[in-house]
Amino acid sequence: MATTFEVIIAQGDVDAVYAAQAAQAVFAEIDRLEDELSRFRPGSDVARLNQLRAGECVSVSLAAWDCLSLAKTVHEETDGAFDITIGPLMHLWRNAEGNLVEPEAERLALARDSVGSQLFELCEEGFLVRVLADHMIFDLGAVGKGYALDQAVQVLQDWSITRAFLNAGDSTLLALESPEGEETWAVTLADESQERKLKDRALSGSGFMVKGAHIMNPRTLTPVPIQGKRSYALAPTAALSDALSTAFMVMSPDEIRTLCERCPEVEWLEI
Repeated sequence: MATTFEVIIAQGDVDAVYAAQAAQAVFAEIDRLEDELSRFRPGSDVARLNQLRAGECVSVSLAAWDCLSLAKTVHEETDGAFDITIGPLMHLWRNAEGNLVEPEAERLALARDSVGSQLFELCEEGFLVRVLADHMIFDLGAVGKGYALDQAVQVLQDWSITRAFLNAGDSTLLALESPEGEETWAVTLADESQERKLKDRALSGSGFMVKGAHIMNPRTLTPVPIQGKRSYALAPTAALSDALSTAFMVMSPDEIRTLCERCPEVEWLEI
């Protein structure tokens, strides 16, 4: 997931030692998930997926299954604006210095044959994943860190921790119950230009301020042009807000509003 995680516990009935032990349990769970979900970890579920050829299938863990299922659903709900198979295409659009370049048409055409969430199938019995094209590259980076925060909540519940705030790289936040005496957790957005109240909800942001041009448009298979704005998604789970914040950078305002009307638990902010 290549990011840093932060756990803030603000619960009056636990001491610092207990809170630290609970936080360490959270970090251990995140490390375990990293081993299963990172495409850069040899032997991970995603690394094994990326070795499949057309028609082959592999059984994956529950964590990978959850992320793949959510990714496929968001792909469908956003009319293809979110796609976990698109990321490696960015390598074709960048030179060694990281600048955008026009790829060779032949290499681009070859890559297009391996991109698209419609090119993998999920079979719940046995958690099987079947790919329908050669050389597919799965990357759960746009949903995995949010999923890790959701699983961290389960760990905290095992430790009877209910008042906590979780942060994955400042791009995905998940607020549980607020500190005693406070109604919500206060977070700042977009270079501290706005403040937002958060409780029992996740918020994720996507933009170009930190990484530059790094978002691909799955509909056109081209990089999303750099914009000054950031898109934020609020949702009941961090995995969902993580995925939607990326999709919102591709979707038109009308498309996003339609999705939010269809899914009233989802909210969109653009700053």
